[in-house]
Amino acid sequence: MTDSIAERIAQIRAAIPPEVRLVAVTKTVSVSAMRLAYEAGVRDFGENRVQEAEAKQSQLQDLTDINWHLIGHLQSNKAATAIAHFDWIHSVDSLKLAQRLDRLATEQSRCPRICLQVKILPDPNKYGWTVPELLADLPQLNVCESLNIQGLMTIPPQGLTENETRSVFEQTRQLAAQIEGQNWSNIKMQELSMGMSGDYLLAVEAGATMIRPGQTIFGPRNI
Repeated sequence: MTDSIAERIAQIRAAIPPEVRLVAVTKTVSVSAMRLAYEAGVRDFGENRVQEAEAKQSQLQDLTDINWHLIGHLQSNKAATAIAHFDWIHSVDSLKLAQRLDRLATEQSRCPRICLQVKILPDPNKYGWTVPELLADLPQLNVCESLNIQGLMTIPPQGLTENETRSVFEQTRQLAAQIEGQNWSNIKMQELSMGMSGDYLLAVEAGATMIRPGQTIFGPRNI
């Protein structure tokens, strides 16, 4: 990629509606590159690992209006730290984790914004509820009063065709509408976190409210 970070961000913004939240995924990305993204207007940053995010947050304390999003799998032993350090947790992938986060959020007097991670298609490489599991767990999720449940997150399996990927996103939107129609007191379906560098345009077409591009902004990851 020869374009600058600012130019890539501008290209993404030009391709999506202004109300769609751009969460720049910064796994393994340097703090200096994150500052360039910030200068280009990005205020939402997505991290996969709690420990890596903590280190970056300590170096970016001067940027007080950043929203930090946890988008990677959250181990239960990192749950308390995640609540303290993230504004959003997209990757709540089980009832057990949700209930643990709820207890810890109560103890910390926090109310993190949450997305429930769902697997529309079977995928052994991804965490998350299946659709029947999620629907069955809604009554217990609804009593997690210290969690601000805002919507769903999904990641399609790798290797899908464009039409298959689009279908996953559309089914996620339909599931959110189904849940919203049940009128839970503590579960809202205002947000759909879906779409990454390779498929965010399909996700936006299907109704995504938050997209999570990383390599499209920062180039190939240094792993």
